Amino acid sequence: MLTMNLTGRTALVTGATGELGRVMVRTLAACGADVAIHYNSNETRAQELADEIRAAGRRAVIVQADITKLDSIMAMRDQVTAELGHVHIVVANAVIQYQWTSVLEQSEDDYRSQFESCVLQSVHLAKAFVPAMIEKGEGRMIGINTECAMQNFPNQSAYVAGKRGMDGVYRILAKEVGKHQITVNQIAPGWTISERDRANGTERNADYERSVPLGRRGTDQDIANAVAYLASDLAGFITGAYIPVSGGNVMPTI
Repeated sequence: MLTMNLTGRTALVTGATGELGRVMVRTLAACGADVAIHYNSNETRAQELADEIRAAGRRAVIVQADITKLDSIMAMRDQVTAELGHVHIVVANAVIQYQWTSVLEQSEDDYRSQFESCVLQSVHLAKAFVPAMIEKGEGRMIGINTECAMQNFPNQSAYVAGKRGMDGVYRILAKEVGKHQITVNQIAPGWTISERDRANGTERNADYERSVPLGRRGTDQDIANAVAYLASDLAGFITGAYIPVSGGNVMPTI
């Protein structure tokens, strides 16, 4: 039977205390990986998540870093490597949140924040972790993009600009490091049900669901499952891909 077995691997998830990040961490650990849990400011939640992972029998470490700063990510790399060893899997999930509005009203700082947290985070993580992957002759770089990058709806300009820039970095990185058996892929979630939705009773949205061929919103577990798949040996010949996990709401063309 085929399994997504990550035993003996170490994974880093940025933005790991967020709605999607927490489920990614739990899922990667359930597949056998040890996990580095990145946080920006919520140390309490990061520690709770680490305790949960350790109780399940996997190693975990929490690491604070500013994902927009190269020196901060390099320090995070050094801490994770010292405590967990070589990092085989890097999941770029963190993003700066801001208030969406029109192009004419969106502030310059919002465009800058999206460039820094989408594009520069991706570049910094590559600079920090890919060299060791090259030495090992294997690795997984996984970016969390968005279906919005294909939809281009009003009021999304800063977010879409950042994510489309991230897409360019990942596609080119895939070509640059493929010869070292390092895969570089992106997952593009749709409007995803998370723990917050379950707590607030906001899982359903009829208008959105009508646009989705599968007739429902995806869940945080759907996204985490895709991350685990791309992290596993089952996806060893997939690279340079942008994979929507949106129930068919967006479909890349050929």
